[in-house]
Amino acid sequence: MDQSRFVLPQALTLADRYTVQAPISSGAMGAVYRAQDTRTGAAVAIKHVNNTRHAERFEVEAQLLSLLRHPRVVQVTDHFADERGQYLVMELVEGTDLHALLGQAGNPGLPLEQALDYARESCEALEYVHDQQIVHRDVKPHNLILGESGIVLVDFGIARLLQDEEEDEGTVGVGTPRYMAPEVFAGGSVSPRSDVFGLAATLWTLIVGRPPVYASPTELREFAPEVPPEIADAVKAGLEMVPERRVASIAAFARALGSHTQPWGHTQPTTGGSLTLSIEQPAARRSLMEGIARTAAGVFGAAASSIALTDANTRELVYQSAWGAGGREIVGVRLPPGHGLAGSVVQSGQPLAVADCRTDPRFASRIAAGTGHVPYTMLVVPLIRLGRPIGVLSLLDRRDGGHYGPDDAERAALFAELVVSAIEADGEAMPSLGARGARVGSV
Repeated sequence: MDQSRFVLPQALTLADRYTVQAPISSGAMGAVYRAQDTRTGAAVAIKHVNNTRHAERFEVEAQLLSLLRHPRVVQVTDHFADERGQYLVMELVEGTDLHALLGQAGNPGLPLEQALDYARESCEALEYVHDQQIVHRDVKPHNLILGESGIVLVDFGIARLLQDEEEDEGTVGVGTPRYMAPEVFAGGSVSPRSDVFGLAATLWTLIVGRPPVYASPTELREFAPEVPPEIADAVKAGLEMVPERRVASIAAFARALGSHTQPWGHTQPTTGGSLTLSIEQPAARRSLMEGIARTAAGVFGAAASSIALTDANTRELVYQSAWGAGGREIVGVRLPPGHGLAGSVVQSGQPLAVADCRTDPRFASRIAAGTGHVPYTMLVVPLIRLGRPIGVLSLLDRRDGGHYGPDDAERAALFAELVVSAIEADGEAMPSLGARGARVGSV
């Protein structure tokens, strides 16, 4: 462990709450420390990213991570910044990371079934994370901790998210190729396939005892003949250099590893809480609305999204479903006619891209504050049926740190047409909303 990367001294108090106790691990852009929460007495892990730039981008990503709830995913409990950089506070997962375990018990690798069980449990975590439209970016043995209940995924690659584009250039070939997908290593586009590469490289390492080399023609079975051909083929497909040729999803990779067989001591796969929420309504319609919110966020790289429909009786906008930060609080809220950015879009019938919504006089700041997520930038498009607006689709904050503009509005308007078609096809999606399940919001 490179001690020079640990810049926070022991006994330092951060945010008037967390006392640094000892270093845990370090990376190129920061380090993780064990600390104590002086308010609760709990032990926590604090990731310090020594980059004071991209504050908006960090906040957007940290808010999303704090919403994740899954027994195989570390829980993010807080985030803040100071003159030293950005901080992410996480639960402290007691156990041994797979890199350390390999060093302790590897001969040189772990027994095949043990390695496969760890990979399958990792798939449970990553499949949940990907379902919430989040990519880990840094899957490797060091970030998979074996605890009392199995594998827990920790230390999301938020540091690389904050890295400047100009700093990414020229990194190809620097250092020893290990677990990072080639497109991530080169500063390119990140997708769930990037995590597939990281997990495939991790499984190779657990079996062989050392990580694979990029684009190597060597087959896994040359190092470990006991590996079944179908498992070797899955690992090979997961390590494809070109993302489009790689296994497309963690779910597909899990199936190839035989995820239908339960790991030791488990009777059923673990599950987590979705970031998508919706108003109480018939199951079919609820599924539709949640699918719209989740898909919109994924397509436009948003930190949060919501869909609101106009109450035929009161003309208020009622938020039906939402995904991401503030979703739980906004669902069911009623917005008076003409209020907020959403209300103005319903009145005009035109899409609206607001680069800085906090300075826009139409912004419903009190309602936003009540959700716990006050966005920097917003994109709101009307849902048009038979020539009149019936609601809005809202996208809050871009996860790449940028701001929404006219080009985004044009694309979102096309997406909104598909949304209306889906709602019409549902059959029960167009009734008067009445007062069911809603609460009144004020601006």
